[in-house]
Amino acid sequence: MEGKRLNKFISECGVASRREADRMISAGRVTINGRPAALGMLVSEGDEVRLDGNPINPQSGTVVIAVNKPAGVVCTEAAFKGEKNLSQLIDLPFRVFSIGRLDKDSEGLILMTNDGDLARAISLGSAGHEKEYRVTVDKPVTAEFLGALRGGVDITIDGNVFTTRPCKARKTGPESFEIVLTQGMNRQIRRMCEALGYRVTYLQRFRVMNILLGDLPAGQYRRLTETEISELRSST
Repeated sequence: MEGKRLNKFISECGVASRREADRMISAGRVTINGRPAALGMLVSEGDEVRLDGNPINPQSGTVVIAVNKPAGVVCTEAAFKGEKNLSQLIDLPFRVFSIGRLDKDSEGLILMTNDGDLARAISLGSAGHEKEYRVTVDKPVTAEFLGALRGGVDITIDGNVFTTRPCKARKTGPESFEIVLTQGMNRQIRRMCEALGYRVTYLQRFRVMNILLGDLPAGQYRRLTETEISELRSST
């Protein structure tokens, strides 16, 4: 039987995306049957694949969970003194990793999965997948402010200037609005507001594509249904 490419095997086991798997292989961290692996190698049934000496085994299927990330929790697997990370909220017998990020001060919906290819497809900026947010700012929301958000805003990231994509935005209160983005640059909404003279005081993501946060309590998670996962796949 023809084998499966090593990076695809690692991805399907829920360890990392294919791109991350290639980096692991190149770094000499992966072995097949006790021998160092190389990019492009195939894995056949019965082969023993290890990462850093630990066996890698296929999962029983794709799992996607929706997490309500509280403010103050960081979206990383690294452990930093005095900080709680996203993985500490999850109690599963296998590894899942986040699809995209929310900054430490923001809260709301994060999707996590053991399927690296699905994670990459959802995260792909050029795909234009919608993410929706509730935002509160430090002064009145005006028609001019909303118009500027909708038309695209010049923001600076690491010394480089980017113009955000046109988006949907609507006023929901004197100092609050909802916004739908189709890209996910670092701290994008906060930077957009700052560029227009506003400061974000509250930010919650409540939708990623067809998945809604709903009444999921802060710090809790739920598994997506097979129907929800199928809808996600069909939209990527």
